[in-house]
Amino acid sequence: MSDWFGKDVFKLGFGLMRLPKLEDGKTIDVEQVKQMVDRFLEAGGTYFDTAYVYDEGRSEEAIGEALVKRVPRDRYTLATKLNAWLGSPDRETARKQLEISLERTGAGYFDYYLLHALQRNNYQVYENYGLWDFVQEQKAKGLIKHAGFSFHGDPELLEELLTAHPEVDFIQLQINYADWENPNVASRACWEIARKHGKSVVVMEPVKGGALANPIPQVQEIFKKAAPELSCASWAIRYVASLEGILTVLSGMSNLAQMEDNLSYMKEFKPLTPAEQQVIADARAAMDAVDTIKCTACHYCTENCPMQIPIPEIFALRNQQLVFNQTENARWGYARVTQEKGKASDCLQCGQCEGACPQHLPVITHLQDCAANLE
Repeated sequence: MSDWFGKDVFKLGFGLMRLPKLEDGKTIDVEQVKQMVDRFLEAGGTYFDTAYVYDEGRSEEAIGEALVKRVPRDRYTLATKLNAWLGSPDRETARKQLEISLERTGAGYFDYYLLHALQRNNYQVYENYGLWDFVQEQKAKGLIKHAGFSFHGDPELLEELLTAHPEVDFIQLQINYADWENPNVASRACWEIARKHGKSVVVMEPVKGGALANPIPQVQEIFKKAAPELSCASWAIRYVASLEGILTVLSGMSNLAQMEDNLSYMKEFKPLTPAEQQVIADARAAMDAVDTIKCTACHYCTENCPMQIPIPEIFALRNQQLVFNQTENARWGYARVTQEKGKASDCLQCGQCEGACPQHLPVITHLQDCAANLE
């Protein structure tokens, strides 16, 4: 493998997407961020990760104040991202993001620069705007030290991109123990492809947006029995940090308490032992054993629904609630997917969906359950 980072690298990265806010809920609490930055650096951390679009640019500005203006440039590494499909209607607007990010942060250069959130529905935009070449040109100028991309697509697309662009230095992937074999995320398959191409990996969503910090009671019981003193989040982060070729594991820390918890087990990181790997396997098995709605999202049920109910999307959110204990997020998602369509409670019980379902699911009964738990 062509890994270019040292084996003694500090494996925890400071994700800057969910920074603490003041009472207005909008302004970033820069003073608390300064304390978090100082604590992170004191423990040996160096990797800070932001993006052009995080918090409408306020994340880049905040790290400029809390880190760049206060700490010598050689004491940290800073990553940010170029998003070509969100608010970038043309080639020049997209390319301008690097200049704006440098202005916001005052960093002078970026140690890591990523094309942001590539997936099936947007990767052609990066090709059409010539951004792969643009990044390499800026790297040659010294404005970027290492170039990569963050990825949210399928393994086949990842293989295609890495074959077409062998020049990238690293890749950022969503990896966690819950999604290791999840076909919609394919953490294992994507990690294996990255390693096959010799690419170092930055891990995002190691705690699956917080879901693995407070998993279902069955999983919590497994972890507490194995090590009562450790948080559930620590198992998730150490799991991905134990994989081969990991440059750093990003944790989106929102306060000092989360920072201290992460540092407690990552300051002197030790890979999971075989016995601890078995604990993770037991936790995954407990999640798999949850009685979920076995919907394959084929959408046959929605084609003739008189109330235009987004049945597969609703079932996915109910499963999120069941498996990951994420009731608030599931209800928020439910409100979003039903905003301009029918709700589960709008079901007329006509039965056309059940006749169309190749899995022969009791769709009407499931919709009644979803209405009771998500509305």
